[in-house]
Amino acid sequence: MPLMRNCNFNMLTIRRFLSFKYVIFFLMWDGGFATAAAGDEGKNATAAPTHFSVHIGTVLDYNTSMGAMADLCISMALSDFYAVHSDYQTRLVLHTKYAHDELDGASAVFELMQNEEVHSILGPQMLTEDEFVVQLGGKAHVPVISFSARSQSLSSRQSPYYIRTTPDDSNQAKALAALCRGFEWHEAVILYEDSDYGSQFLSRIYDAFQKDDIRAAYVVPISTSAADHHIRKELNRLKTMQTRVFLVHMDAQLGSRLFLLAKHAGMTSEGYAWIITDGIGNFMNSIDSDAVDSMEGVLGLRPYVPASRNLENFKTRWKKNMLLMKPESTLTELNVYGLWAYDTIWALAMAVEKIGPVNLGFLESGNSKNGNENFNLRVSQPGPILLRELQSTTFEGLSGEFHLIDGQLKPSPLEIFNVYATGDRAIGYWTPDGGITRKLDLTGRLKYSTSTKELKSIVWPGDSVKQPKGWSIPSTGRLKVGIPKKNGFTEFVNVSTDPQTKQVKVSGYSIDIFLSALQQLPFSVDYEFIPFTNESGLSNGTYDELLQNILGKTFDMVVGDTTILADRTKYVDFTLPYSESGTVMVVKPKKEKDMWVFKKPFSWDLWLTIVSICIFIGIVLRILENRAKKDSDSLRPHEQQLGLLFWFPIAVLAFPERNMVVNKWSRFVLAVWLFMAFILMQSYTANLSAMFTVDQFDFRFSDDYNVGCQSGTFMRDFLINRLHINSSRIKEYSTIDEYHDAMSKGSKNGGIDAIFDEIPYMKLFLGRYDSKYKIVGPTYRTDGFGFALPLGSPLVVPFSRAILAVTEATNLTAIEQKNFGLRYSSDNQNDAINKASPSLTAYNFGGLFIIIGLALIFALFCSETPVGRIVAVATSYGHKCFSLLSFRRNGKSRGRSMVHADSNGDSSSEEEVRGPDQFNVNDLSGPGIDHDSGKSHLITPARDGEANETVESESIQEVQLTDQTSTDVSARQTGS
Repeated sequence: MPLMRNCNFNMLTIRRFLSFKYVIFFLMWDGGFATAAAGDEGKNATAAPTHFSVHIGTVLDYNTSMGAMADLCISMALSDFYAVHSDYQTRLVLHTKYAHDELDGASAVFELMQNEEVHSILGPQMLTEDEFVVQLGGKAHVPVISFSARSQSLSSRQSPYYIRTTPDDSNQAKALAALCRGFEWHEAVILYEDSDYGSQFLSRIYDAFQKDDIRAAYVVPISTSAADHHIRKELNRLKTMQTRVFLVHMDAQLGSRLFLLAKHAGMTSEGYAWIITDGIGNFMNSIDSDAVDSMEGVLGLRPYVPASRNLENFKTRWKKNMLLMKPESTLTELNVYGLWAYDTIWALAMAVEKIGPVNLGFLESGNSKNGNENFNLRVSQPGPILLRELQSTTFEGLSGEFHLIDGQLKPSPLEIFNVYATGDRAIGYWTPDGGITRKLDLTGRLKYSTSTKELKSIVWPGDSVKQPKGWSIPSTGRLKVGIPKKNGFTEFVNVSTDPQTKQVKVSGYSIDIFLSALQQLPFSVDYEFIPFTNESGLSNGTYDELLQNILGKTFDMVVGDTTILADRTKYVDFTLPYSESGTVMVVKPKKEKDMWVFKKPFSWDLWLTIVSICIFIGIVLRILENRAKKDSDSLRPHEQQLGLLFWFPIAVLAFPERNMVVNKWSRFVLAVWLFMAFILMQSYTANLSAMFTVDQFDFRFSDDYNVGCQSGTFMRDFLINRLHINSSRIKEYSTIDEYHDAMSKGSKNGGIDAIFDEIPYMKLFLGRYDSKYKIVGPTYRTDGFGFALPLGSPLVVPFSRAILAVTEATNLTAIEQKNFGLRYSSDNQNDAINKASPSLTAYNFGGLFIIIGLALIFALFCSETPVGRIVAVATSYGHKCFSLLSFRRNGKSRGRSMVHADSNGDSSSEEEVRGPDQFNVNDLSGPGIDHDSGKSHLITPARDGEANETVESESIQEVQLTDQTSTDVSARQTGS
């Protein structure tokens, strides 16, 4: 067999069975195992112990430093392993192929499987994954093991015979995102090697950045064959941009060239931040000193290798062997790739020993049936067992713990290092569970952290100890700040031109907020205002068109009364808002003049009910007082008792009730009436007040209504798309005066009935016209005014913080009053409604005053005019007739007072008989005259057991009841 020429024959101890049996010959594997055992049946034979040889292949590139390093590490691993485990029955036999590119690597793998019939392959050594090689291993059941590939383009489910004894690059991407987040860098430029190695890592970093809300501002692929002038051109382009954080993912050779050119371009000075991945970090000890000097201040990541005595001993022996065996190699220091190759050999040797002396041959496969007859591959019988044992092998190797999970090495901690002119030093660590830490803790009890305060002191590019802020104003000039040109509401932004100097002047509330925010920034910003105008000096478009100029790089920033909208955030970023938010509707109140407003709190049925209950209470009091007269000496004129029916319940509100009634039940009735009356009065007052309050919100649209909005803003689209108002009903205006004129006309006269606009504008409008307009309806949500910047701009965060500091400062009121006037208030818009509340006028109660005036005039008319006296006498006569009829029906004497009518028709005072048995009776019935045969009767109360006396006077012709004093009555009787 061809493989036996260079291999020592290994003998297997012949075991004898207890029966009369024979010596069993073990079959040799066609792929490379040899056995020598012989014996004749019935003859005793003995043999020395031998070892089984298991053939494996390696594919390396000797033209690279990694290839030379890995070759020596693999050879040393074999000798070290079997020196420690000399009692193992198996031995790994290496077959090495050399390949300089992917095509050579695939050919070498096929040759090892076809001719050498190896049971496992290390490589290809290239950093990329060759899908063709992996498929070959899967068809032949030969594990293909890579100790250099970091990005996993093929999963273990797709290719179970592909194993990577390296950790996945996704953890490195998470560590990079954690560093950017800890240093508060919200965007970064990614420079990567334009190969599968770089592109596969790019997808990892995108995912990690997205989770930590970090933006990849620019992505720059650089080919390994790129000329220096091409790299220099890319660096000069990056230099003109704001971002100053650069992530570099490429091999050491290309990375060295990049940093030398970056230093020459002045991009490794103070203010810049550079982070390198392990593609360069693992080879820092083999990079040229000039390149290391250009990388001073750079941060880097690489896998953490725990220090141990075995590791130090191996490094010393490796250096000696490298000088002796490969003196032409430029690699003088060992890195983690060599350690991974070393540990991989140990893992293979352990897995092969676990399999033991079993049939290690190859079987013919059915590949020809699948169209692969040209390959003529055979299937390794122990392949599945070897794969399973390899994945379950765990030990502590030189690179750390060797433990495969899902076909790749268990994630290990990453070392964070800082590059100096003479080398580098570790400043911290990153672990999947603990995040950024100063000291490594593998217990898993630490809480995940992204705080870079845990790191040791860092020297940044330019030999600076000050952390770069991650961005800078472009070196091409000032920050170009776009300003909207407004015709109205210039209190926010006002652009004017000096007629003599032609210099543009910018002022307004938004400008003052911007200038105040600049003072709060921790750095200085050089800027220039550029109005968004055309050649005629007028506005060059809408606010949306203004913001589009940021996307087109015309402006670096837009400052003004720009509303923060979700649609606009697709192409610009906004700072925090600096104004009130919301859109409201302003209308003109409906003011209808009504002098009968006082009757509106109660409906007509309630007024009628109140009148009816007053009459009913009067009847009840009439009955109760009549009973009280029968049971006591209390007497009231019949006319007074009849008057109780109509106006006593009302009069009792003004006069004490105990002087008007004598029956205790009458007082009870009056108490109930007073309770009801107070409730009615309070309800009347509250309802009237509510009517005047609610009336403030009362408005109406005409049948053909129109609404107004501000021209050039988003309001027109808002009314059409969100409120579904027909575009034909929308009219656009620019100034406050235009709003007022249109509202004054109304829709019927070509104006509008309502205004839809944002709260800051409407507060200015209401502040000028006070109570003529008011805000009604709901407030539609918007996010207020903010400053616009390019997507992912690093200026967003510092400007937002500065705006927050300005809006919380006490000088904000001064800024508002400077631009909006002393009457402006930043309080809630409901204050505008209260401010616009109309005062009540005399006209509102004109009907009530008319009724009172007519009552007063009627009283004067009846008292002071001859016609009025005749009417009063006629009224009293009718009243008296009704009283006499009632008196005759009862058949009893009624105490009453007779008064004489004077010559003018006025009733005289009631005559009161003063004495111990007489008392004064108040007259409640009003004026009245009694004509009785030309005689006047003065009724005096009778003593106990006697009838009433009647004093007659022949000279008196008219009799009238009155409530005047008893002195006047006595005087009239004496005179008669």
